[in-house]
Amino acid sequence: MATRSVATVFGGSGFIGRYVVYRLAHKGFVVRVAVRDPEAALFLKTAGAVGQIVPLFTAVENEATVRRALDGAALAVNLVGILSERRNGDFQRVHAEGAGCVARVATEMGVERLVHVSAIGADPASPSQYGATKGAGEAAVRQACAGATILRPSIVFGPEDHFFNRFAAMARMSPIMPVIAGGTRMQPVYVGDVADAVMAALARSDAAGATYELGGPHVWTFRELLSYVLAETRRHRPLVNIPMGLARLQARFLELLPNKPLTRDQLLMLMHDNVVEPGMPSLPELGIVPTPVELVVPQYLRRFQPGGGRRTTPRPAEAA
Repeated sequence: MATRSVATVFGGSGFIGRYVVYRLAHKGFVVRVAVRDPEAALFLKTAGAVGQIVPLFTAVENEATVRRALDGAALAVNLVGILSERRNGDFQRVHAEGAGCVARVATEMGVERLVHVSAIGADPASPSQYGATKGAGEAAVRQACAGATILRPSIVFGPEDHFFNRFAAMARMSPIMPVIAGGTRMQPVYVGDVADAVMAALARSDAAGATYELGGPHVWTFRELLSYVLAETRRHRPLVNIPMGLARLQARFLELLPNKPLTRDQLLMLMHDNVVEPGMPSLPELGIVPTPVELVVPQYLRRFQPGGGRRTTPRPAEAA
């Protein structure tokens, strides 16, 4: 990778994006952080030298802004995705049309390598709009840029995640831990490993045109993950199974809230396993050893323990 070449990261201020930006900056790239809210990306400017990190307004479904973001870029990474719609059609505009626009413009402008980050469960035939539009986006990327690398991570964890942090906060506030589709299997993957996978896909010639599914070293059921959260936060809460019918009713009302903590579309995704398909290339094929949940998650869940995780009584060996 040439020093001072330009790399454009769509969605670079997001959870995964910031880790990719840090790595590209460390490699010496001028990094354009292509986002809808450049002000929210200013924190990334300290990741590089003066002028090395450039936040830039971009809407992936707007070709003019995509062209400006890719002008002169050697590499591009598309991390843009949403978990729920603010208005009808957002999934289609962002996941499908936006992905296709980025891939088409990248090809037309001679971008050398494109990495598109999708998700396990992406399938045009998926019953969920999230999964179906993710699948349509992959198809649009393949049609426009045959050499693009597609990465499909499972649930991504790390200090800023919206998975372990969300349920740890729930354990602190709620007298119970609700369990929906507790038998669904998941394969949480560390955000640093996903960012390393992006970097490997950009650098390796054998990754061009390939699709990788990214998962951690262990498969957990959803119920096991919730039990783990309770253990790490030292919260004694009964795990209560919520029937899917009741969960759908709750989701119908929760969808009315501004941040939409649960949607009916998310329930559809939760009913299907989120694990690496047997035989699919994964992290090891990119030269990456998967990081286990147990090595990272306890560090950032400690703040959810009683007393904020601060030890208030001495250990027996320390007692006078």
